[in-house]
Order: sequence, then structure tokens, then C-alpha cells
Amino acid sequence: MDAVVFAVGNAKQAAHYYSTAFGMKLVAYRGPENGSKDTAAYVLTSGSATFEFRASIRPGTDIARHVAEHGDGVIDLAIQVPDVEAAYAHAVANGAKGLEEPYTLEDEHGKVMIAAIAAYGETRHTLVDRANYGGPYLPGYVAAEPLVAPPATKNGRLFQAIDHCVGNVELGKMDEWVEFYRKVMGFTNMAEFIGDDIATEYSALMSKVVADGTRKVKFPLNEPAVSRKKSQIDEYLEFYGGAGVQHIALATNDILTTVDQMRAAGVRFLDTPDSYYDDPELRARIGEVRVPIEELKKRRILVDRDEDGYLLQIFTQPVQDRPTVFFELIERHGSLGFGKGNFKALFEAIEREQDRRGNL
Repeated sequence: MDAVVFAVGNAKQAAHYYSTAFGMKLVAYRGPENGSKDTAAYVLTSGSATFEFRASIRPGTDIARHVAEHGDGVIDLAIQVPDVEAAYAHAVANGAKGLEEPYTLEDEHGKVMIAAIAAYGETRHTLVDRANYGGPYLPGYVAAEPLVAPPATKNGRLFQAIDHCVGNVELGKMDEWVEFYRKVMGFTNMAEFIGDDIATEYSALMSKVVADGTRKVKFPLNEPAVSRKKSQIDEYLEFYGGAGVQHIALATNDILTTVDQMRAAGVRFLDTPDSYYDDPELRARIGEVRVPIEELKKRRILVDRDEDGYLLQIFTQPVQDRPTVFFELIERHGSLGFGKGNFKALFEAIEREQDRRGNL
């Protein structure tokens, strides 16, 4: 990944929130003071993870329209590639809609080559080659001082990378987009979850995971499935106004400290009932993990094991008023999976929140 770009109603406010609650560091800025008359943008990092928050400062811009229609949300999953021109040509030749043909941005720090293609909904993929650039982010952005002190952790951050980004698409569209990533991006199928894999008494969904050859870029894709009540995917599609990025998983080396600090800063997480942790079948299946089950129970962190190892994970509630975008924290110990053993507990927790909103 190169960066996740958000369209938001207030970029300065978003930058302060993610600096405070997610422990991210403000590194770059673009706005009226340096030539951007219509939009403001703040760039934050944590390890290799980069978030850019863009907001309109005038009415009538595409950012303003997007926020009005969809609320705050992800508009771009930017990907680093070694050859932008070749990657763009391959993508368009294999059916992708080109949004921006390859072009170069340049300043005193060097050059960046960029192009862009369309993905599901209004999501786009910007293709970026910054091998010859040493500036804070991109030409047109200036270095910015951090807004708050770094977290009191060993590395001064709460997470170090983006583990995966999950997209929600309409019923019947999942396989179409899986094929898109195979043909256009050269990704391969990494996993799939169908039928009873992701189902509760009331709702269901289907999911397939595509990834690049390194497994550093992973995109699970969800679509709703027919069920008794409205699934989380149906709710997202309704309130977001179509397909889009549902959640971003952040990789952490110490999920306990990360959850404790984020919770203290006001981040709210999904709850999990005591019965999940007291289930003897679960305890037998997961075996020994680095954190005592009682500590996981206290923080409501989920645990899952597969043939490669285990993982710890927890999910935030939606980060805005609309029940759309949220985040996952994940700590991996060998496991390459996505917490299949936790799906029922997770989706029951989401259903409880849906029911409180009157949307189940």
C-alpha cells in the first residue's frame, strides 16, 4: 500500500482526532497557504501506514459532493508500483476504467509518477512510483509539525502497518470484482468465506480475499447474502449510498497496549459477551496464546487459530454518525487468516449495534 485517502467534512478535525486517538503523526499538509485554493489535506503516518484526510474549503467541489452523499469515507486506496506507465497500460488493456493517465509531479525533493484507475463504487486506486522522491509526501505538500506528543509506547506508535482493507459491494457483484483484481491488478485469490462461514441466526454475507504476490496488499471483498434480516453489508450499502471501503485493519505488535490507549482516548469498540471467553470449546481450540484469556476477556479482544498460528483482533464501532466505516486492530502470530473462528461472535456483536440503531 501507499496511502489510504479519506474524504471528510473537516480535515483539521480529522487530523487531530487520529493524532490523539490512533497515535498517528502529522507529517504533511496542503491547503490555501501553499496553493490549494479549494481543498485542505493533512497526511498522517504510523509506521508504514499513511492516511490522508481531504476536505473541501469551498462549496461545489467533488470532495464536498462526496461527503454530502456518502459521509466521511475512503475515496482512494493508493498502491505503490515500480512502473506506473506499465501498470496503468496493463490495467486499462484488461478492462479498468482509466481516471488519470500517467503524469509526473516534481519539486525540489524529486519526482513522483502517478496514474489512477476506478474500482468499486467511487473508490479509486492511485498508482504511485515515489522511488525518486524524498519529500514529506507528494509535490505540493509541505512538511507539518505533529499535533500531539507520540504515544508512550516502545516505538512511539500504536500500530505499524495496514494489514488489509475491506470493500463492500452489491449483491451479485463480488465475483465480478474478484475477477477485476485478478485481470487488472494481477492479484490472486487468497481465501473465501461462503454459506455458514459468515452467518448468524439473522443475517449472512459472502466474502473473498484477493492479494498481491507479496501478501502485503490484501483486499477482502464482501457482498450480502439472502437472510432473515438486514446484514451489516446491506446496512453499509444503504447508508453509504453504494459500494465502498467498509473497514481498514491495522497491524499492531501489542494489541493490549493499543486497545488500552485508544479506549482511554475515547475510541469505542464492539462488545463481546462473557460466554465467548468462557466457551470450553474455544479455549481448547486456541490453546496457548501470549495473552492470558482473562486479559483478552477484560478488553473484549477476540482470538483465533488456524494451521499457521493464531491472531488477536478487535473492531471499533463506526467512526462517524453513519454506520459505515470502522477499523480493526490485528496482532498476528503466524496466522495468515482473517479470524474465521470469530465471525459468528463478531457479526452477532455487529447485529446488536444494528438493532440499537433500528437497522437489523
